[in-house]
Amino acid sequence: MATRRQEKVARVVKEAVSDAIAHHLNDPRIDGFVSVTRVEMAADLRNADVYISIFGSDQAGQNKAFTAITHAKSRIQALLADRIQSKFCPVLHFYKDEKFKKTLETLNLIDEAVKDLKNKDSDGEDDLMSE
Repeated sequence: MATRRQEKVARVVKEAVSDAIAHHLNDPRIDGFVSVTRVEMAADLRNADVYISIFGSDQAGQNKAFTAITHAKSRIQALLADRIQSKFCPVLHFYKDEKFKKTLETLNLIDEAVKDLKNKDSDGEDDLMSE
């Protein structure tokens, strides 16, 4: 369970990283919509795990964008250091967040199953009507 201080620092880190990616990185590899989904702080506030979700045209474009973001880690961390009021600036560790994509895939599968059930029900009713 995260302490209030960890949550507060995580919120500041999330806002700073989001702002840095959106407004301060001019890398052409970052294409599509990039979102910082969550930040997990270590108990000593010296490390931050930053989870990023990238919505692009294809998997290769998403991989390029993630590589560009990890390559700009020191720039993002410098921008974070200007924004954070702490003795230490947390070291950022970037990870791809696949939860949202898996959730969308699950919802799509549920929608397909519902459509199949409706089609089977309507076919069954048509058979009863023709008899």
